[in-house]
Amino acid sequence: MTQPTQASPSPAAANQATGAAHADEAAVSQATHGATERSDQAPNTDGIWYASYPADVPHEIDVDKYESVVQFFDECIAQFRERVAYVSVGASMTYGELGRKATAFAAYLQGIGVKPGERVAIMLPNTFQYPVSLFGVLKAGSVVVNVNPLYTVRELAHQLKDSGAQTIIVFENFAKTVQDALPGTKVQNVIVTGLGDLLADGLNLKGRLLNFMLRHVKKMVPAYDLPNAVPLLEALAIGYTRPLALVRPTHHDIAFLQYTGGTTGVAKGAMLTHRNIIANLLQAKAWAEGQLSGEVETVLTPLPLYHIYSLTVNALIFMGLGGRNILIANPRDMKRVMMIIRHEKFTGMTAVNTLYNAFLENEEFRKRDFSNLKLAMAGGMATQRSVAERFKAVTGKPIIEGYGLTECSPIVSMNPVDISNLRDFEGSIGLPAPSTQVRFRKDDGSWANIGEAGELCVKGPQVMKGYWNRPEETAKVIDDEGWLATGDIGVMDSRGFIRLIDRKKDMILVSGFNVYPNEIEDVIAAHPDVREVAAIGVPDDAQGERVKVFVVKRNPSLTAEQVIAHCRKNLTGYKVPKVVEFRDELPQTNVGKILRRALRDEELAKQKTA
Repeated sequence: MTQPTQASPSPAAANQATGAAHADEAAVSQATHGATERSDQAPNTDGIWYASYPADVPHEIDVDKYESVVQFFDECIAQFRERVAYVSVGASMTYGELGRKATAFAAYLQGIGVKPGERVAIMLPNTFQYPVSLFGVLKAGSVVVNVNPLYTVRELAHQLKDSGAQTIIVFENFAKTVQDALPGTKVQNVIVTGLGDLLADGLNLKGRLLNFMLRHVKKMVPAYDLPNAVPLLEALAIGYTRPLALVRPTHHDIAFLQYTGGTTGVAKGAMLTHRNIIANLLQAKAWAEGQLSGEVETVLTPLPLYHIYSLTVNALIFMGLGGRNILIANPRDMKRVMMIIRHEKFTGMTAVNTLYNAFLENEEFRKRDFSNLKLAMAGGMATQRSVAERFKAVTGKPIIEGYGLTECSPIVSMNPVDISNLRDFEGSIGLPAPSTQVRFRKDDGSWANIGEAGELCVKGPQVMKGYWNRPEETAKVIDDEGWLATGDIGVMDSRGFIRLIDRKKDMILVSGFNVYPNEIEDVIAAHPDVREVAAIGVPDDAQGERVKVFVVKRNPSLTAEQVIAHCRKNLTGYKVPKVVEFRDELPQTNVGKILRRALRDEELAKQKTA
C-alpha cells in the first residue's frame, strides 16, 4: 500500500503503466477543461468494483467484531500462546511471553500515574521492545504516539509538544536526542532500553554482552544525561509485581496519534481510533486470509513498525493469523539483513519500491529459494514497472501493490492476491477494500465517472477522526458527508480498478501541459543503467516549469545524453527532461520513500541564491 510519511493528507504514491500515459493526459484534460456544471449526483463508478472481488472476499466487514485493539490483542495471545510471535537478533518471543511482558508494562505505566487517554511516545526501532511497549500502552488505556527514532531534536520536540506526551520510551542510542528535545515539553517519565534487553529471560548473557559491545566497543550510544530515566527491565520487574487495572477502550477512543512526516510543513497527528484500526485490519485480513493457510505464516518485516503501513499489515494483520514476524532493525544494512534471513523461509514480505530494488541488487537475495513465498506486498511509494518485473523474474512471484494513507489507517485499496490468477504488472493500486467507498472529484466539484480523472476521495470506517487539535486542517480534507480528500489524482476503469496519475502538488506544468513525475520516473527506471530516479519541476521563465531529473547510476559510464535519448524514445517532447543531475544517493524518508520535496527545495534555494 501507499501511505504518506509527510505532512500532507496523502502519499506521493502514484503509478501507471507507461503505455496508458497518453490516455491519462486526455482524462486529466477532460476533467480540468470540461463541463463546469456542478453535480452532486452519485457517479456511475459507485460499487462497480464488487464484480471484480475475489469470490471469498466479503463486500462488508463487521467492524463491531472487536470493541478495541486491546480485545483483539488479548484474543490473539490466548489463541496462539505457544507460537513464536517475533524473531529478533537470533532470539524469539512467543505470543505468551509478549502478552505477559505487555501486561507488566501496562501495570507499570498505571503505577507511575499514566492515565487512560494520556499520550505515550514510543521511539523504538524494530526490536522486541516495540511490540511490548505498543501493546502495554494500549492495555493501560493510553494513546500511542509513534516516533521515528531518527528524528532530529527539532522534529522530536515538535511532536512531543504537539501531542502533549508525558511519557516516552526510547532506545538508548537515541536518548541524547530526547535529552535535548525535552525543554518546553510535558514529558515527566523517560524509559530507556538497549538492544539486548529482552533477548532472553534469566541472566540474559547474550543481551548484556550485546549491549556492552554497542555501548563501549562500537560506541553506538552517544553519552546522555537523563538522571530520572528508568531502564525498561526495571519497569517490567516492577510491573510484574503489580495488578493491572482493567481498562476497556471503546470504538471512539483514540488508539494512535500517527504523525505525518512533516516534509511539506508542520507535522500533524492523525487521530486513529480503535474503530479505525480494527476496521482496517479486518478489511485487509478478509482480503488476504484466503491466500494464506492455517499453517504458521512467517513475514519479513524490514519496514519500521512505527510506520502505519508496517504497523497495520505486519504487527496487526499477521498477529490475527498467528504469524511469526522476523524483525529487521536496520533495512539499509543489506549485509546484515542477508545474514539475518539466510536460514529463514518466509511466506510474506512487505517493502517499498526502493527496498525491493535494494534486495534485487543483492546477489545473495537473487540466489535465494523463494518456493515458500506467497505474498510480496508493496506500499509507501509507487512501485516502478522495472522493479516489479525484475522481482517477478527473480522470485517467480508478483509484487502486490495497494494504496493507503495515514489518515485511513492506512489501507484504501488492494490488488487481488490470488497468485494463480495474477496478471502482469499494470500499475494499478487495486480495488477499494471491503466497506470502503471511493470517488473522484473533478476540478469543478462534480464527481467523475468511469475513465474520468479527479481527486481520489475516500469514505469508510478506517478514515481518521481528524487531526489532533487542528479542526481547521481537518475541515480542509474531510467534508460534511465524511469524504476524505486524499490529494491524489486518479481514475477508475470499468472493472473498478484504480490507477493513480499523481499527486496534485507534484504535477509539473510545462507550457500549459500537465506532466506527471511518476510517468517520467517509470520510463527512466526502466533503463538498465539506472538504479534510482526522481523527477521534479523547476521554474522556467519561458515554459513556466521545466523537468529536471536526479539519477543514481547502476553503470558508472551512464551519461546525461543517454538518459535524455532514452526519454525521447518513450515520452512526448514536452515531458523529456531538460536537465539531468547525477547523485550518489537520493534523499529518502525512514521507509525509503524518495523525497521530491527536498530536491525541489534545494533547487529553489539555488535559484534564490543565484
